[in-house]
Amino acid sequence: MRLGIRTGLIIAVLLLAALPILNMLPRDSAFHVSDFIVSVTGKWICYAVLALSLDLAWGYAGILSLGHGAFFALGGYAMGMHLMRLIGPRGAYGHPVLPDFMVFLGYTELPWFWHGFQSFPYAMLMVMLVPGALALVVGFLAFRSRITGVYLSILTQAMTYALMLAFFRNDMGFGGNNGFTDFKELLGMPLGTPSARAVLFYASLVLLVGSMLLCAALTRTKYGRVLTAIRDAESRARFLGYDTTRHKLFAFVLSAMLAGLAGALYVPQVGIINPGEFSPGNSIEAVIWVAVGGRGTLVGALLGAFSVNALKTWLTSAAPDLWLFALGGLFVAVTLFLPRGLIGLFDRVKKGRGA
Repeated sequence: MRLGIRTGLIIAVLLLAALPILNMLPRDSAFHVSDFIVSVTGKWICYAVLALSLDLAWGYAGILSLGHGAFFALGGYAMGMHLMRLIGPRGAYGHPVLPDFMVFLGYTELPWFWHGFQSFPYAMLMVMLVPGALALVVGFLAFRSRITGVYLSILTQAMTYALMLAFFRNDMGFGGNNGFTDFKELLGMPLGTPSARAVLFYASLVLLVGSMLLCAALTRTKYGRVLTAIRDAESRARFLGYDTTRHKLFAFVLSAMLAGLAGALYVPQVGIINPGEFSPGNSIEAVIWVAVGGRGTLVGALLGAFSVNALKTWLTSAAPDLWLFALGGLFVAVTLFLPRGLIGLFDRVKKGRGA
């Protein structure tokens, strides 16, 4: 990682880390940061981890996944199941074991796949294991059959759409259309309080930094160089004796697990998870984040996630009807004029000054 980029990342992390501290200042202070800014930035950090995971798969392995939102949502549902189990008799129906939606739908006992989620370590294991297992199955079948390009993209999009339809069903045991909400606590910490908001914010920031360091270290190894070779010329890499299926599968599974962790930290911050998170549109937005920031750079994925979501937050308040047109136009403009994204623009400006 170049020195300038490394320095910029350190400054950005320090600025982000200061937000919850500034939030504690008196409201009349010039440096006070509102609750809204802290909450929405916490969400953006989770989105940045999702973008980073997608950049590992797409930017370095050439796997254009239009279903990464499914891994994000599965991680969120696993965390949501843990939070629902912690409600206990404090729910509207006061049942000591069954969540409110199960009592309402006439469940008499807890479904087998809900057992164990009262334990935080077990829930965190499922946060990574469930998305990873799905990526392992889908990736193995696709990569072994040498499904690539647009066909792989369609396959991953069909996967997330099928999951969305399944989770909308009440008899699936995941709350149907309403999903999970009304969370009370996490690790004994009441949710919705300033302290909980700060803890979740810092947990998300630690995940982002850790994910960035892991992906950066991985892509600098021999494995990372082989992965890039597979992206650029998979047939040549295969003819040279590399097991392209195994290399791509590892990257795909790892990226799915990172996306699941991002979803797990996203849910307690927003206070709800429902099947809408599986929407193919969410996965397509994540692709746009990476494309806008700069595919195959890792830093570009972070830059794209923050910049596009900041634009979305502002524009959906100022002119909500224009957001989808702006998003589509942004993607077209980047594809035509900035094929290397914002990172490429910075490099172009730097070269221009050097000249």
